[in-house]
Amino acid sequence: MAMSVGGSSDETPLSDINTTPLVDVMLVLLIIFLIAVPVVLQTVPLKLPDVRFDPTQTKPENVNLSVTSENGECAVYWNLSRVNSKELLELAVNKLKTEIDRQGGPNAAGLELPEAHIRGDVNTPYRCIGGTIYTMQSAGFARVGFISEPPPGANPRV
Repeated sequence: MAMSVGGSSDETPLSDINTTPLVDVMLVLLIIFLIAVPVVLQTVPLKLPDVRFDPTQTKPENVNLSVTSENGECAVYWNLSRVNSKELLELAVNKLKTEIDRQGGPNAAGLELPEAHIRGDVNTPYRCIGGTIYTMQSAGFARVGFISEPPPGANPRV
């Protein structure tokens, strides 16, 4: 550390900045942040919902799909008949158009669009179910839901 003792005849002021206090403050802030950051980054305690189901309101205009995997290939069933992705898209678009026309056209008041209900086998890869969801949304279905079976002994919420 350099210090001027006034032995020189030159009366010019010193222009060097004393960085020692700055370094001390920075080290203290670094220690404070190192202690405070793990406290702030704790996880938020959550209670996840129980695996229960709401009784499904079955309407005749809703589409029931079953998705499973057979020999590594995705198998999608519209009601009880197996369809590929192209047929699924065509059937979904036609179903939606038919239902909109039945209710008075796209500008009808109180238009209730059908829903797509997907039953997915527990061992089916996500790509099969995700592809079905994507196809139904591409066709125009705004509500795509899952049908599940509750665990034994579980009571539905009423």
